[in-house]
Amino acid sequence: MSRIVVVGGGQAGFSVVSSLISMKYKGQITMVCSENLLPYQRPPLSKKFLLGEIPRERLLFRPESFYLENKIDLRTGLKVLQIDRASLEVEISDQGVLKYEKLILATGARPNIFPEELGGRLKGIYYLRSVHDVELISPVLKPPKNLLIIGGGYIGLEIAAVARKKNLKVTLVEAEDRILKRVACEKTANFFRNLHKKHKVEIIEGVTVQKMLGESGYLSTAILSNGEKLSVDIAIVGIGVTPNVGLAQAAGLEIDNGIKVDCFSQTSDSNILAAGDCTSFPHKKGRLRLESVGNAIDQGENAASNLLGRKKSYIAKPWFWSDQYETKLQIAGLSHNFDEVIERKDEKGLSFWYFSKGKLIAVDAINDGKAYMIGKKLIDRGISPDLSYLLDVKFDLKILLKKT
Repeated sequence: MSRIVVVGGGQAGFSVVSSLISMKYKGQITMVCSENLLPYQRPPLSKKFLLGEIPRERLLFRPESFYLENKIDLRTGLKVLQIDRASLEVEISDQGVLKYEKLILATGARPNIFPEELGGRLKGIYYLRSVHDVELISPVLKPPKNLLIIGGGYIGLEIAAVARKKNLKVTLVEAEDRILKRVACEKTANFFRNLHKKHKVEIIEGVTVQKMLGESGYLSTAILSNGEKLSVDIAIVGIGVTPNVGLAQAAGLEIDNGIKVDCFSQTSDSNILAAGDCTSFPHKKGRLRLESVGNAIDQGENAASNLLGRKKSYIAKPWFWSDQYETKLQIAGLSHNFDEVIERKDEKGLSFWYFSKGKLIAVDAINDGKAYMIGKKLIDRGISPDLSYLLDVKFDLKILLKKT
């Protein structure tokens, strides 16, 4: 019997497995997960799970019965140590060897680490990427402690919102001249800066943490590049991630800001595919690596489809979201290289529409699910609305879809 081996228990790995099941694949599926847990979703980690509002079981994609009923060979708490491409085998950390007909790498990404020489090994410094991380952070995330968040991206801002709900004193330091510099326009950043200031988060922009100092090995002080010294009990670092390409690289696969795949999710080895945060794929005139649930789901489905010989090209349709306090941000498209932003505000919500040379490329919708839905559909169809429609708050955006 043929065997497909999936390496990784995150969103992309699960998407591959669930898609193979729905496509009636008849061979053996083995899934190797480094964590000693059933595959689970990550987005709630920095939101409801960190708040303690949902139990660990609610994170699971499926209960254990799903894997048993579908005869999925699930190996948890194990790592794939190396790939033998010539023999079509992988060596795993229990000293076993798995033969494969096709191999899927869904190895995800890991947090960038604060440098050890600058105090990064002090106790009290944390990262948030897994259930284990949250279970380390939760017991210490209590008032009246001072929390330092390093990094003003969505993860950092979500953690800040949770920490304020728990009544900690929160200071967020962002190295760029504003928060959300890489991912959103200044207007969106301004909205969320003001939101956090209303909740008494101190945001310091255009400044780096030069060093962290401790007493008896425990974090106590952060020294900033502007000379300021902060009294700190806990620090959570959110300064981006690095794709996990070590396994692929050691096996001689091509790497290009991630595991390099073609439009069919195929690596440079015809028997190995890859999906999710660990990959870069063809996009327009270049290559793109997306860190998002949407990409992990869609690319995982694409990989599964191509495993079964369907030769389906992957065309990314990016979408993202972030929950902070009682505010929901939904994003459709990619705002890279925008040259104009149109603001639309009414009594129901706020949205920012990004254009590049007159073409709609992205929408940030704040508490405005309707704008998000319509914007996403317009982007998917390659349609750019007249700016006058967006500027007229009395105009029903749904009409834009009827015109196409």
